[in-house]
Amino acid sequence: MGKVSVKKISWSDLSLVITSYGLVFLVCVIMLYPFMNVIAVAFSSHTAFLKNPLMIFPQDLNFDAFRIVFSSPLMYKSYGNTLFVTIVGTVLSLFLMTLTAYPLSRPELKGKKIFMTYYLVVFVFSAGIIPSFLVMKGIGLYNTLWALIFPSILPIYYLILMKSFFESIPNSLVESARVDGASEIHTFLKIILPLSKPALAAIGLFQAVLYWNSYFQGVVYIRDIDKWPLQLYLRQIIMAADAAFSSAGGNLAELEPDAVPAVSIQYASLIVVILPIIMVYPFIQKYFVKGVMVGAVKG
Repeated sequence: MGKVSVKKISWSDLSLVITSYGLVFLVCVIMLYPFMNVIAVAFSSHTAFLKNPLMIFPQDLNFDAFRIVFSSPLMYKSYGNTLFVTIVGTVLSLFLMTLTAYPLSRPELKGKKIFMTYYLVVFVFSAGIIPSFLVMKGIGLYNTLWALIFPSILPIYYLILMKSFFESIPNSLVESARVDGASEIHTFLKIILPLSKPALAAIGLFQAVLYWNSYFQGVVYIRDIDKWPLQLYLRQIIMAADAAFSSAGGNLAELEPDAVPAVSIQYASLIVVILPIIMVYPFIQKYFVKGVMVGAVKG
């Protein structure tokens, strides 16, 4: 029976491994601490926050901040508005993006350079907020949820990324499908789209986050309060909490013992906003890195 050789690790290699793990651990701590502090403060009482505002675990468990955030029926209405904008906007965006990017990725498309030049000009030179507002009002979308969807429905950067991903798919697959008698629509639906799941998942997540965090469009295009997206409702809660804080002279200790500090309401609002998006990540994580990297190689 032959001897099993064991490779010795040199001190330089060992020190490199230890340093690498140490740096990764340090980065994890730096990234996790703010999030843990937000959760701890949101679930802690006013007295506990005054004693230790830098806490990482909840102390004297208290849910008053969340009670205030969820106290108004407008909260659920704004949540529904944001869900509608996010889901419908992301689906429509992916639909238009794939239908636009696939023809641009085909070498036989005539005038492809002209189309790409047009999209690049639109990408670089924005019309500005006033022309956009006048267009939205002119076509009757002002003060509707569609005004939150249409301005971001076809982002040129993601269109170029999707086009690059389609170009990375071997052309021989398309030619084989044509030889077998498949139409362009059948080839696109049955061959191209199933192979594009990583890009669709990654860009779909980017679009969903964009619509979910949409704030500025709501300020500009929405007038009625029952059509507010979630971000505008949370802004109102935070402004009300700040007003109470200012009335106490900017001193948290001057508030009533059972009062909820503005920072607790702000942190509770942060949790309410980011929790649904965080819950989406694990389901598409396996597509995320591959979709972004493959689409960016030829970009």
